[in-house]
Amino acid sequence: MEIATHRHPVPPQPPQPAASSAGAATSRQEMDQAVAELQARKAAWPAVGAAARRVLLDRLRRDFLTVAERWAAASATAFGLPDTGETSLTGPYFVLRNLRLLDESLAAIAAGGVPRIPGPVRQRADGQVIARVFPHDVYDRLFYGGVTAEVWMDPEVAPGDLASTQAVAYHRLDGGGVALVLGAGNVSSIGPMDALYKLFVENRVVLYKAHPVNAYLGPLLAEAFRALAEGGFFRLVYGGAEEGAYLCAHPGVDEIHITGSDKTYEAIVFGPGEEGRRRRERNAPLLAKPISAELGNVSPVIVVPSPGGLRPGDLAYQAENLVTMLTNNAGFNCNAARVIVQHAASPDREPLLAAVRALLARVPPRRAYYPGAADRQRAFVAAHPEAERFGAQAGSQGDPGDTILPWTLIPGLDPAARGDICYTTEAFCGVFGETALAAAGPVEYLERAVAFANDSLWGTLNVTLVVPPAAIADPAVAAAVERAIAGLRYGTVAVNHWAAIGYGLVITSWGAYPGHTPRDIQSGTGVVHNTLMFSRVQKSVVRAPFHARPKPAWFATHRTAARLTPRLVRFEAAPSLAKLPGIFSLALRG
Repeated sequence: MEIATHRHPVPPQPPQPAASSAGAATSRQEMDQAVAELQARKAAWPAVGAAARRVLLDRLRRDFLTVAERWAAASATAFGLPDTGETSLTGPYFVLRNLRLLDESLAAIAAGGVPRIPGPVRQRADGQVIARVFPHDVYDRLFYGGVTAEVWMDPEVAPGDLASTQAVAYHRLDGGGVALVLGAGNVSSIGPMDALYKLFVENRVVLYKAHPVNAYLGPLLAEAFRALAEGGFFRLVYGGAEEGAYLCAHPGVDEIHITGSDKTYEAIVFGPGEEGRRRRERNAPLLAKPISAELGNVSPVIVVPSPGGLRPGDLAYQAENLVTMLTNNAGFNCNAARVIVQHAASPDREPLLAAVRALLARVPPRRAYYPGAADRQRAFVAAHPEAERFGAQAGSQGDPGDTILPWTLIPGLDPAARGDICYTTEAFCGVFGETALAAAGPVEYLERAVAFANDSLWGTLNVTLVVPPAAIADPAVAAAVERAIAGLRYGTVAVNHWAAIGYGLVITSWGAYPGHTPRDIQSGTGVVHNTLMFSRVQKSVVRAPFHARPKPAWFATHRTAARLTPRLVRFEAAPSLAKLPGIFSLALRG
């Protein structure tokens, strides 16, 4: 099997024209030019071998590091944050980690193989193949103590066939293609990482449309992606829905990747408005192009009761774990906690809610920078007048960019009310609910919780299980937890850590559980990240200690994150043992 590792690097091409200023919509003439330039280079990109790509990745790592501080600072300003503790992590850190892991995979491909699987490969009793992908190296073991992650394959993949499902684009070279990546407006690493996936895993050149919400980052991304732009493999344009629709329908765009809402996906595939709705009902799409998508989720957190109740320290830790899942990025995360599920008879139910309330009252409310947030929050409160609000009690508003919304908790949701807005609609702001399921014991509770998450909640992107050690000391409960992990139809299942870690590890796959159709797309189709380049993924499973030490850098009350996360960014750009003492000194004081 030939692997393209000895091809000559392509000669540099002129960088993309900078005719549009940051945020100003790119003209159709300029968009046409960008598409034409990519079409002219799309066949050249698959011919760039793995060794030559590593040279490009090295430059990308240096260029992304060069813009990292400006990137994090610009995002912090846009979000109204006092420092870059959060934005360093959710922006440049993830991208630099992505680049490092891609480089390691390409090193294995250049040597004539496929990306190295760092852990064991096993089979479940039903034959499903599972690959342990994390920890990947000694640094992962140090930074994420006790955390492991697996990628579960399509049940039809046999153990002997696993290697043939990796790095398929490097073994079956085709004529390439132009992928339109519609950048996300919330988490600033999403779009760049989606572009890297299309380029380095799927062998597509990329037309990147910056999202209007964070178009201010466009010049920094253009600077960071220069190595690929000079080769004619990357172009960046600006615009909103009109420009996006034009590009989606453009004959020179071969495929599309979107991170956004299911409504945006439906408008692209079937068209907008009433005519689009009728087309969807008839299953008559307007576009025949391949479309991959990550479209959000009503993310459940299933809390397993602890016999006798949690200790005060563990109760406080898990309350912060839950509050972080809501308040990070002001709740504008597709993986934010949306429905906390508890056992009705759990001794921890009310104490945990009380601890959550106390912490929500302490965490400062955030600027609601994402469009429509105030309307969404009002819709949930209108449906649930009993909603509890914390911080900016009524919300306040100066200009639209200064809207401050309260954190909002809606406890005691009826689990039988399947049409409840909290179950059917992703709030995409600082709102979450809580419900309790009656059951004879924890085993039956887990069975009902899995059915509730699978059948009553919209979406299949990610789910979190909180499992106290005292609970799984009972073999029957431990077995029920394993059945729950297997039975949950979600693209990422996380135990004890917020399921967003499945996004942040990068080596794991990130995307919806497979099987959605355009007519019922829910959380989307396809995966990204997945730096070991598996082509037949079912889901990823992450397991973590019940109480992580030191406290994760993303926790809501972390005391040293503002100094710690920029160090983590610099570490991912160039790992070094010499950097560890400074990192751990800050981490232990979190």
